[in-house]
Amino acid sequence: MKTLSTVFWILAVLLSDVMCGIVAYNYCDMVWGIRYAGYSAPAWTAFMVAIPFAVAIAVCIVLALFFKKKIG
Repeated sequence: MKTLSTVFWILAVLLSDVMCGIVAYNYCDMVWGIRYAGYSAPAWTAFMVAIPFAVAIAVCIVLALFFKKKIG
């Protein structure tokens, strides 16, 4: 069970890194689109992409704690 706990901790860290990259890219794209392409949505809508990532990270952390508790 310790390996499952470790796997979920690593998955949570990787998901947070991927989330940061995707949200930053979408934010930059929205800012560019607002300035030059005539997008009408505000730039903060790019942060909506972070919601599913945050849920997945929270699930991974809960599972990692659960599997760690199963050991002891």
